[in-house]
Amino acid sequence: MSGADADHEHTFDSADAGASTTFPMQCSALRKNGHVVIKGRPCKIVDMSTSKTGKHGHAKVHLVAIDIFTGKKLEELCPSTHNMDVPNVKRMEYQLIDISDDDFLNLMDDGGNAKDDVRMPDGEVGEKIIKLFKTEEKDTNVTVLTAMGEEIAIDAKEAPAGK
Repeated sequence: MSGADADHEHTFDSADAGASTTFPMQCSALRKNGHVVIKGRPCKIVDMSTSKTGKHGHAKVHLVAIDIFTGKKLEELCPSTHNMDVPNVKRMEYQLIDISDDDFLNLMDDGGNAKDDVRMPDGEVGEKIIKLFKTEEKDTNVTVLTAMGEEIAIDAKEAPAGK
């Protein structure tokens, strides 16, 4: 029966899950501080451990990761030989032009293209943006993280002079 069982393990691989937003990687090749998709969410791995199971079992990888958009902790246990999806995570820096009344950041990239669909983040990053931009009235650059069709502002810093 074990031969038939092995054939059924791969039925959950689907190519329609946004092919370019993720790529497969073997569980054993994942690294702490790297990214992985758990329960359909792009996450940053904060802890991982490998455990050997019984005499004929496979090594299992236990992943603990934080959803990069919600901050929620997710865990996954997978055989080390299995593939997991890894999100393509992109980091872009934009110049902050303004903050709209409904808390969206009015951003501009290096090419002068406007981007105004990134929401003002809560917590520390949001406070940092307000402090730099409104309180200190500095030229502010905002770092935006994009993964699997979602975006979030993850950092802000004073723009270098003369740019």
